Amino acid sequence: MEQYVQFSILGENYSIRISGIHEIIRMQPITFIPNSPTYMKGVINLRGSIIPVISLRSLFLMEEAEPTKASRIMVVHYRGNPMGIIVDKVDKVVVFSNIHEASSQYGNGSMACISGIGIAAGELVGIINLDEILLET
Repeated sequence: MEQYVQFSILGENYSIRISGIHEIIRMQPITFIPNSPTYMKGVINLRGSIIPVISLRSLFLMEEAEPTKASRIMVVHYRGNPMGIIVDKVDKVVVFSNIHEASSQYGNGSMACISGIGIAAGELVGIINLDEILLET
């Protein structure tokens, strides 16, 4: 059974396969890049590597908010390159007892980034397809 990192955005639960995450770091200063899409928040310097950072709130067309003490940057690898993803809060590592594949009945647009809906401890959690999310960036 695969493990997932569960996190929240605006109180909604999502998850990413733990194998897709390189590390999770606290928020740090982000350098803005002019003329970038609204979801691209800028870049950070992580131990000498320059990493682009995106906001899932913006990408999912949700209301933006200032980062809090609980906000985190999840560093993932996409096509051999690191990418930071801002989330409101990282909750826990979960293993889903049941996963329902996403279908067009759930919607389109940002829902295309959801590969399924997991069920853990009675909660429904959207499972994010990293390839789809980062393909849009």
